[in-house]
Amino acid sequence: MTAVKTPSVPAVERALTLLEVLAESRRGYTLSELARLLRLPRSSTHCLLLTLERRGYLHRNEQTGRYMFGLKLLGLANKALSRIELRERATPYLQALMQRTGLTVHMAILDQGEAVLVEKVEPPGLLRLATWIGKRMDIHCTGVGKALLAYLPEEERERLIRERGLPRHNENTIASPKRLREELARIRERGYSFDDEEDEIGLRCLGAPIFDHTGRVVASISIAGTIAQITPENIADLAEVVKQTAATISRQLGFTSEGKDTTS
Repeated sequence: MTAVKTPSVPAVERALTLLEVLAESRRGYTLSELARLLRLPRSSTHCLLLTLERRGYLHRNEQTGRYMFGLKLLGLANKALSRIELRERATPYLQALMQRTGLTVHMAILDQGEAVLVEKVEPPGLLRLATWIGKRMDIHCTGVGKALLAYLPEEERERLIRERGLPRHNENTIASPKRLREELARIRERGYSFDDEEDEIGLRCLGAPIFDHTGRVVASISIAGTIAQITPENIADLAEVVKQTAATISRQLGFTSEGKDTTS
């Protein structure tokens, strides 16, 4: 029997769907809210929640009755991320990039058409960006996202633009496929991406791609800061530092530009 014909386990499917729904919420959900969202009987939803809570994957707030991720689930996620070879090799260079620029550094990979943060290095100080390891971000309006998208094979690029669409975050977001293609071409020419308040007003990001030994883009890095920190006067210098860091990480992964076409 092939894997395609092998039936899934309904209870496992429902439990995973429940976790995915909770992942989209900042405050968690109550039993009644989850039952409604999942379109399941309240009793079935309660059994799923109770099982996950007993195993430590969920936690119920006694005051609000809302369920949120438990420490065990977060621990599993961190273990998985910590085993990513890319993250282990890149972290020292990301820390050095933060020290050199004084800005928040992110590293992301492409997953299901989104940029997923797999590392974040913050400078000391009171300013904290609302990002975290595991955060999923649009690829058409973020520094890490555009650096990934620009270096994908053309067919894959076009498929993602078509399927994901270009949701507008604010008046600066590129929402036109034609304009986005032009922007991606500029990224490939200069070697870095620029998010000029396209994702969030008041913030800018500069990103660059990371390639593996085959010349395939496998990740991207970026520096992020306020419009007072990343200015027209220092963009060129900051971009060069980001590009150098990304190139160094790429070499650690065995990449060499000789004979490798990364601009298709």
